[in-house]
Amino acid sequence: MWYTLPAEIGTRPITVIGGGTLGRRIALMLSLRGAEIRIFDTNLDVARAAVEFIEQERPAVAASFDGAPAGELTTSDDLAAALRGAWLVVEAVPEKLELKKKIFADLDRLAEPDAILASNSSSFATAEFMDGVNSPERVLNMHFYMPPAARSVELMSSTSTDPRIFDLLTAELPRYALVPHLVREQSTGFIFNRIWAAIKRESLAVVAEGVAEPEDIDALFADLFKADAAPFRFMDQVGLDVVLDIENHYSELEGRPNKVAPLLQEYIDKGWLGVKSGRGFYNDYA
Repeated sequence: MWYTLPAEIGTRPITVIGGGTLGRRIALMLSLRGAEIRIFDTNLDVARAAVEFIEQERPAVAASFDGAPAGELTTSDDLAAALRGAWLVVEAVPEKLELKKKIFADLDRLAEPDAILASNSSSFATAEFMDGVNSPERVLNMHFYMPPAARSVELMSSTSTDPRIFDLLTAELPRYALVPHLVREQSTGFIFNRIWAAIKRESLAVVAEGVAEPEDIDALFADLFKADAAPFRFMDQVGLDVVLDIENHYSELEGRPNKVAPLLQEYIDKGWLGVKSGRGFYNDYA
């Protein structure tokens, strides 16, 4: 099927699907150039909380950028309305394969014919959830980390993605203070997450085996690598429920048992999900 790249993108809205931890941070960055940003969530309270977060955080981020005007923020639980006119749609919902399949079938059906449909999935390639998509050439992975602190974005093809989309996004993303990186071959975990997965899994195993406590590992990591994003602090930021979903997917894909699941589940069962719940591996999130 012939695909036409979106036109007049400077005057069209951008839609973010999901107002959770990453969705609101993605929306924050995309709001820096004055565009209307629509946050869709089936729970309007979540979408509204996302707007409150953005309005609180955006002045400091914009000040470190170039003083561009703040974009209008709107919320919706009506998917068709949220998609109307949008040139770019970024999905940022939980790492559940069936959920993503349903969402992308709906996006393909309801979004503008020229809209780029991107998934922020950190563990699923878009090729895995395009069963109901009739225009695969406009679908890709657009994986963010934890903006605004981390501004790298990995772009990976669905194997059917129109190559011109990568040229367009590579040119556009720096306008939002984002740094694009092209994943040159399909890869579960993309570039960084493949490396991070091994660090994260071994860190969890070391704690599960009683060899060290989370703070011991983070202190070593910070000292040796001179990095602020030590493993357990980073997992707390992502959310331990999300970390477990990702680890379950990797273990299923690789045909091995998930040996770190019991440790993560122990924290999750207590409601200790990380920063978003006020406690995770650490208990100092005010």
